[in-house]
Amino acid sequence: MTTRRIRGAAAAVAMAGAVAACSAPGDGGADGGASAESVVIGVPSEPDTLSPLLGYGKDGNSKIFDGLLARDADMRLKPALAKALPEVTDGGRTYTYTLRDGVKFSDGEPLTADDVVFTYDTVLDEKTNNTAKSELDAVKDVRAEGDDKVVFTLAYPYAAFAARTVLPVVPEHVAGGQDPNTGPFNTKPVGTGPYVLTGWSKGEKLTFKANPDYWGGAPKVKKLTMAIIADDDVRATRLRSGDLDGAALPPNLAATFKDDDGRKTYRATSYDFRAVTLPTGNPVAGDTAIRRALDLAVDRETMVDKILDGAGRPAYGPLPVDDPWFAEDVERPQDLGKAKSILDEAGWKTGKDGIRAKDGRPARFTLSYPSGDKVRQDHALAYASDAKKAGIDVKVESATWEVIEPRMKHDAVLAGFGSTGDPDFGLYTLLHSSLAGDGFNNMALYDNPAVDEALDTGRRGQDPKDREAAYDTLQRELVKNPGYTFLTHIDHMYVLADRWKDLTTQTEPHEHGFASGPWWNVEDWQPAA
Repeated sequence: MTTRRIRGAAAAVAMAGAVAACSAPGDGGADGGASAESVVIGVPSEPDTLSPLLGYGKDGNSKIFDGLLARDADMRLKPALAKALPEVTDGGRTYTYTLRDGVKFSDGEPLTADDVVFTYDTVLDEKTNNTAKSELDAVKDVRAEGDDKVVFTLAYPYAAFAARTVLPVVPEHVAGGQDPNTGPFNTKPVGTGPYVLTGWSKGEKLTFKANPDYWGGAPKVKKLTMAIIADDDVRATRLRSGDLDGAALPPNLAATFKDDDGRKTYRATSYDFRAVTLPTGNPVAGDTAIRRALDLAVDRETMVDKILDGAGRPAYGPLPVDDPWFAEDVERPQDLGKAKSILDEAGWKTGKDGIRAKDGRPARFTLSYPSGDKVRQDHALAYASDAKKAGIDVKVESATWEVIEPRMKHDAVLAGFGSTGDPDFGLYTLLHSSLAGDGFNNMALYDNPAVDEALDTGRRGQDPKDREAAYDTLQRELVKNPGYTFLTHIDHMYVLADRWKDLTTQTEPHEHGFASGPWWNVEDWQPAA
């Protein structure tokens, strides 16, 4: 799923060699030297809210909050607010968690099981504007047993449920008296996490200080600033000038820092893909023959080589080619001849200007991408160039998300999606017809009964073979009737001042910047010396 402003790739950098001459963002002054206690990271976007009740931090690493579980560097689930992984009984329908002793919220109040129950009940309340609540569809009931035990009862066995409990837990004594959609908790959160929000200047920066009483130990990085810099080129410039310790950049810009002393480049594989939404209500983009032709007309390999500088993979569907759930033999090379044949057979005939038409309607539609996002811009332009070779005229336009959003149900968008952990994560919200046009869910308004059935089977199935068959069917249906043109899966590139030791990255979802990159576990960083 994609959110309004959390998009793009990520990178981070700082000038360790220049800090003696000028003040770097992480130091205490021109003559203080670079500090490992203060970090300024440049990210391309900011969240709409900092409330988990509305979806913030639902995939973990939120900095302000913790979930019952978390993920380690290898994406394995581990205990967080819970003492241990859940006890699973009743054929996969009951999950019991016991809370860690002595955990407190940053305001000093203790964490209890009632806070967990409040969090999940509020997220699932139909009055709460959380577009990700379908991800907890399996939850029938959640109840507290004493102060330290939480029991989830599921309506059906859901193989991936434990991974959903990385959802951050919020304090009932603070958020319980507020409207979850409009209350002050959305911008002034209180959590159990390693950091406490100290300021948020919208469109500029968010600042955090270390939580000295964090149950996992006080972080060595005492101050964390997330600078909001939407434009990739500007972010790179500020990074190069030493204004930032780190920043989020597309691969081609990150590559320009590879020879800089004092900086280290990190590369994270991801499920993050770029795709063109093809809304069913659009008279051209919604035509199945147009969709199939576009799917064959695009040169994915060249996009990876030229746009991503090799830092990615061709996308033949929503799952990466190296994912265990990826269906065999669905890779599709560019085939302009077949694309043209499909259009000819469907009655889209080539005109004098080279653009096809059918029943007097030219094969033309608009493709929007968010301003300042160079990766999406380059994908959009390459897509339009390939489409024109098949006789389809794609008009590329840049705009802000405030302009793009009202048009999404009718116009194509160069979108980004991708979730880690299980194929159900992301695929259901991307493709299920019940979520068509629900914000950024199913932006293409895709409606395919065979895909709906596969998604339902994959979500509810317990037998791995049945689930594998369901997702195999889904991927093959997307070849026959694509609601999106899948283009590339992007590796996320990061460059960071080399002042800390043994940093790692995780396999990342689409949404990153705040929660991903080598700072996914900034609370655990140790100074290099």
